[in-house]
Amino acid sequence: MDGTADQPQGNDLARAQKSGIALHGRKHFISIVDASERHRQQVSDALLSFYGIEGHADATNALASLSLNTPSLVIVGDQVGAQAGVRFIKRMREVSVLNQVPILFICDKFDSDQINLAMTLGANGHLVKPYRRSVLIKSISSLLNASVEKKWDALPESQRLALKGTVEAFNSMSDIIASGEPLPYDDISESCQPLIEAVSKQEFKSLLNNVKDHDNYSYAHSLRVATLLSLFGTAAGIKGDDLLTLASGGLLHDAGKMSIPHDVLNKPGKLDEAEFAIMKSHVPATVSFLHTNPNIPKPVIDIASQHHEKINGTGYPKGLKGSELNELARMAAIVDVFSALTDRRVYKPPMEPEKAIRIMTDEMTSHLDQHFLKLFQAMLLDATA
Repeated sequence: MDGTADQPQGNDLARAQKSGIALHGRKHFISIVDASERHRQQVSDALLSFYGIEGHADATNALASLSLNTPSLVIVGDQVGAQAGVRFIKRMREVSVLNQVPILFICDKFDSDQINLAMTLGANGHLVKPYRRSVLIKSISSLLNASVEKKWDALPESQRLALKGTVEAFNSMSDIIASGEPLPYDDISESCQPLIEAVSKQEFKSLLNNVKDHDNYSYAHSLRVATLLSLFGTAAGIKGDDLLTLASGGLLHDAGKMSIPHDVLNKPGKLDEAEFAIMKSHVPATVSFLHTNPNIPKPVIDIASQHHEKINGTGYPKGLKGSELNELARMAAIVDVFSALTDRRVYKPPMEPEKAIRIMTDEMTSHLDQHFLKLFQAMLLDATA
């Protein structure tokens, strides 16, 4: 992607709205402040599938708009109206409500002095044109996650350790998968111990609330599944090491999704046949990854391999049914469906828990274990009482 200096065209908000993009209908919305209309449009086209987008060409309008409607992140170009982008970064950091908003500086060509100045004045990252769309998305996601994770520092110890530990363990898995090394299961289970402690203290709501804005959907979903499985397991009378195994299985159940292309994983709307085949491949990929360590408990592998199976045999990958399904996997399937329905995604707001349970009890009677579903429903009622 690249861009050339064009005549300032004012606010691009109307164009974004005409494209059906509502700023607050997404998990995050991003402002692009750049005099180049071409570059603003290129960035907007690259990000519309994942974020709400707002564009500005000049500094005065941008600062006024950003101050009233604080974005999750701001992309600043080399030129902002008649002034340099670095000067806009300085002005932005002088506004109290914008002081902590992540800034990604994008320069037209490599200039170490300009880049160093931008970083000194408050930019959190930079890119140099031309750059790949995938690099832009990765840079934005990394900055958004750093901002979210920084807020965890103020949480009580058990919650802070649960979130910091699990995200560190989860992030390390992508490098381990790429290297082909065995999964260090002890690190995963150790990271889940504070999670179980937080759940035992009835602090699970805070865990769920503090992970909902994380931009790594796979991590956020897995943390939600691990948390809810811990709560579910406690309600079912599971204790000690077995509860730790259940939580660890929740955190690991979708590890294979790290190999799924970002566009498929976050596609708005229904997947086509080829895309669904790619999505389903995350199950054998997860199981294969888990088998790199012979000491991983069998229930963890059962959760990963069976959480998309259905009672009537229409699930995947093996079409198991009835008594062929492991009990912990049946519990995990319920939590996975509930979490998927109530997760906030880039293409949909979260569904209300009551509606999700209604769909699961009315429309999935042949898919989910109804005995465990009733227990899960009762657990939710007790937890929210």
